[in-house]
Amino acid sequence: MNTADFIDFSFVDVIDILLVALLLFYLYKLVRGTVAINIFIGIVIIYLIWKLTDLLNMDVLSNLLGKFISVGFFALIVVFQQEIRKFLLLLGSTNFTNRKNVVRYFKFLNQRSLGTNLDIKVLIDSCFEMSNNKTGAIIVLQRSNSLDFTLSENNLTQIKLNPQILETIFFKNSPLHDGAILIENNTIVATRVILPVSDSTKVPSSYGLRHRAALGISEKTDALVLVISEQSGKIVYVKNGTFIKIDSLESLRDLLTQDLEE
Repeated sequence: MNTADFIDFSFVDVIDILLVALLLFYLYKLVRGTVAINIFIGIVIIYLIWKLTDLLNMDVLSNLLGKFISVGFFALIVVFQQEIRKFLLLLGSTNFTNRKNVVRYFKFLNQRSLGTNLDIKVLIDSCFEMSNNKTGAIIVLQRSNSLDFTLSENNLTQIKLNPQILETIFFKNSPLHDGAILIENNTIVATRVILPVSDSTKVPSSYGLRHRAALGISEKTDALVLVISEQSGKIVYVKNGTFIKIDSLESLRDLLTQDLEE
């Protein structure tokens, strides 16, 4: 290969590089903040070492790493099962040609996060008020992944979030208190939502069906979920298949602010 071949870049080559970079960046966003990010970084390091050993003609080590890389594709399917499911759900759960969804899919191209419209103070104050009253609740905050597969004609609403509405919905005798509510930006777009229940064996025995439902939707999408226990009044924050116990108003505010601005 001469120098002229190396610098002979066409427009197609530029598009190819940009698409690969975009794909890697989006994969990174899917696994960021999860255990999978460490595996992702480890795989990148192994690949770079393999290329280095190949360049230095270290045949034995290069062959070993090469064989590992060659079967790594199937290992990735197993290791990143949840992330691949989220990615496919992102592409297939809604109409990609819809303008609103195009903006959602590529929100990292915008300077303003889609979650900044949420009135975090109203949400947090309502959650702690329900916690003090031991009012059971499950609140799903939609981010980039569409949750249209959870919607039906019977649960659609358009209610602006306000200080009283959450407590009213989850009041024990309310006809809307069963199931979860779905919030997009600052609007409750659905109530009585039935969520997919996780079959994970790692759920603590003290957690009930609400917690399993919250875990299930967080395993399949990038949604954030708040669960309030009817028995203890404790608040649990669920993200990427992980439970985070909330012990103060400030800690919940920090988590929501950070995750919604990503």
